[in-house]
Amino acid sequence: MGRRIILLGPPGAGKGTQAKQLAEAAGFLHLSTGDLLRSAVARGTPLGQVAEPIMKSGGLVPDDLVIGLLKEALEGSSDQVQAGVVFDGFPRTTAQAEALDRMLADRGEAIDCVVLINTADDVIVERVSARRSCSNAQCGAVYNLVSKPPKVEGKCDLCGNPVVLRSDDQPETVRARQQKYWQSTAPLI
Repeated sequence: MGRRIILLGPPGAGKGTQAKQLAEAAGFLHLSTGDLLRSAVARGTPLGQVAEPIMKSGGLVPDDLVIGLLKEALEGSSDQVQAGVVFDGFPRTTAQAEALDRMLADRGEAIDCVVLINTADDVIVERVSARRSCSNAQCGAVYNLVSKPPKVEGKCDLCGNPVVLRSDDQPETVRARQQKYWQSTAPLI
């Protein structure tokens, strides 16, 4: 049975970057609830329609919706799940942590490691304000205009689509997300 690793930290701290690198290096499944939710919004699924206004306001999507989406992802990627899973930014609440423990226990699994990536809030706002994402939800490439810009300004290196500032990366939304993170996730830390 593969490893089950959780990376926690405030939005924009670098969890996604580190989780992707770890998953690629180890051959693990990278599960980002943010990516799963953004994909659901882009596809216009019922969950995406419920989640979109919550995400735009910087709020947290209800636990039951996030947990259901995560469960689907775990069940749909069985080969890679056997190698290992990196949970990127999940769980965010005590209820999510308890649900994840139950979900894994039902599968005869448990969390092996939790890593907290912490970064100052003002550094996060600056970093996230420079973040750009490929507008093609299927591609999902992420850039930073300061540290990792696309080769051609405004165009994704992988698919050529425009790179854009995500609606949830606006400075005021980032601050709202940070506040929600510290309110809901602090008990886990």
